[in-house]
Amino acid sequence: MSAPSTDVRRKSMYEEALEQGISRREFLKIASAVTLALGLDLKEMPKVVRAMETKPRIPVIWMDFQSCSGPTESFTRSYQPTVEKVLFDMISLEYNGALMAGSGTAAEKHVEEIVEKYPGQFILAAEGSLPTMPGALAIAGQPRYYEKWREIASKAMAVVAVGSCATWGGIPAANPNPTGAKSVIDFVPPGVPWIRIPGCPPIGEVITNTLAHIAILGKLPEVDELGRPKEFFRHRLHDKCQRRPFFDAGLYVESFDSEGAREGFCLYKMGCRGPTTYNACAELRWNGGLSWPIQSGHPCIGCAAPNFWDEGPFYARVVQLPGTQTTINPERVGLGIAAVAALGITAHAAASVISRRRLRKSEAEAAAEEAKETAHEG
Repeated sequence: MSAPSTDVRRKSMYEEALEQGISRREFLKIASAVTLALGLDLKEMPKVVRAMETKPRIPVIWMDFQSCSGPTESFTRSYQPTVEKVLFDMISLEYNGALMAGSGTAAEKHVEEIVEKYPGQFILAAEGSLPTMPGALAIAGQPRYYEKWREIASKAMAVVAVGSCATWGGIPAANPNPTGAKSVIDFVPPGVPWIRIPGCPPIGEVITNTLAHIAILGKLPEVDELGRPKEFFRHRLHDKCQRRPFFDAGLYVESFDSEGAREGFCLYKMGCRGPTTYNACAELRWNGGLSWPIQSGHPCIGCAAPNFWDEGPFYARVVQLPGTQTTINPERVGLGIAAVAALGITAHAAASVISRRRLRKSEAEAAAEEAKETAHEG
């Protein structure tokens, strides 16, 4: 990303594509891919094409507060759509402290210019939480920045909270919360649309698809009761997990150095929170769709859930399986398997005793018969 410019030309997405030397045929291919990426039916493609032909790229201000910049890192690794396609075809990223070359007073002034020039027409994204304790700073030299944030948010078309810190406070807000950290959503004025994209960090494709949805369709995607996009947070990890067959079979990892771990058994007993976590990790995966934590042998820590840092140790079994949504109880399955095994052993032992008795009887009968024949011959 280049240094901020005060001359923001709002080209349409199609104009941007033409300037990049993309043909009409290639543009339509991009539109079809975007349609599917947004979770729409292909019959909706004309609507997407029309929007990309006519709508200008939406200015995006991406602010970074108490955060590790993990959401920005994840954003740059999106592969469907790629971040380049989102940046050059759909949005105009005007400010991101981690990606832009400019900084300091000039960069802050550029934010003010965008807000003034495009009231109600820009997306305000944020990662990190906002501190509220006196003396705690979100931006150097800017005490009580949450007031400035509230002012900017009041003029935004929509607010997008990216990452667990922005959505629910995250690590900074974990007990004892020394900076009085709060979610950026806590400071969004009433009436301004907002959406949460939780995760530590969130999945890159969830970020880019949400931004693309707003840019193309001009509205937020449908959300669940926690304000998360339904398209990506409607399924439990437990229901999409490739280790689920082992759960159903009662085969669990008992320790990370066990044979069960090497065999890829279910990680529920190692603290996995897949049964109570809603996210698209199992479907989209990470690193270009290559893998995700559970596939790599690590239990889910539930980072997309509210306040997950304070929800007990990560490697202890704290999740209680909802009784109405499970096929088995791990403890009962364990007992069941033990019982079946015990029954099997008992049956085998009994069969062995019977076999031995039959063998001894046969041997005795044979000996008696032989003795009788010997006596008769004598």
